[in-house]
Amino acid sequence: MALTKTVEVDRIEVLQLGQLQVRTATIVVDDGAELARSFHRQVLNPGDDTTGQSDRVAAVAAATWTDAVVADWNAWVAEQEAARAAGQ
Repeated sequence: MALTKTVEVDRIEVLQLGQLQVRTATIVVDDGAELARSFHRQVLNPGDDTTGQSDRVAAVAAATWTDAVVADWNAWVAEQEAARAAGQ
């Protein structure tokens, strides 16, 4: 009986403001038959540190997060914080 567990990034989506939504699948297989599959999602914002991410995620981030995208993200975050502060 060969029980194995693998973890792989199976989906990377680029959202409207440049965030990366990363889905990781954990797959348990016994003698070639899949027993279980579960998912974990995380969102990375433009400019986030990609240390510890897979090479694929880091490559998509590097290609997507231009200086303009990061600047637009930071401006959007500042607008949201200002609006929240004004509403208090």
